Amino acid sequence: EISRDDPEMAFCTLANREELNPEEDSIHHCLYQFTRNETLTETNKLLCDVCTQRHCGPKNNIKSEKKYVYTNAKKQMLVSLAPPILTLHLKRFQHAGFNLQKVNRHIKFPEVIDLAPFCTAKCKNVAEGNTKVLYSLYGVVEHSGTMRSGHYTAYVKMRAMNNHLSDLILRGQSQALETEPVKGQWFHISDTHVQPVSVSKVLSSQAYLLFYERLL
Repeated sequence: EISRDDPEMAFCTLANREELNPEEDSIHHCLYQFTRNETLTETNKLLCDVCTQRHCGPKNNIKSEKKYVYTNAKKQMLVSLAPPILTLHLKRFQHAGFNLQKVNRHIKFPEVIDLAPFCTAKCKNVAEGNTKVLYSLYGVVEHSGTMRSGHYTAYVKMRAMNNHLSDLILRGQSQALETEPVKGQWFHISDTHVQPVSVSKVLSSQAYLLFYERLL
């Protein structure tokens, strides 16, 4: 879908991302890198319909691909619709020559995360004037082992029903005012074995998948 919004707003976010200064090996740093502004040049230039029509006339007069006009451009991926449930999937492998190698280092992640620095300034389901889009952690999937074999376990928070989240899912709107983590008890689940754990144990896990529910 091609959007021709105000160019001055094209790369603006709900909150100032430049004030983040995210710590390396953190989920904030991962999101910052994923949503960074990229410059497309040389072989990555963008095919520009407007430039092509200016140079060659109407589209139906273009008979050869050589007549297409490519131009330098900027690209940025931002969240345009804040989801009720935010799922973050960490890439835990890297190329080592011709092989894939598991990435085992710990990535820091918070109990409450603000998605605003990674949302477009015109995010569709955020009330005008809001500069925060908060989410509370409720689930983590962890993988132990190698690329060839391993074991998946999960951390899940047992909590009370979130009526504000239900409103957001069913009606696309929420009156949520909470800014603190949803209260509840964390459990570690490994096959049929379930045991209660502290939040510090959860936050020290080698997260592979993170699940957050929207607060604000």
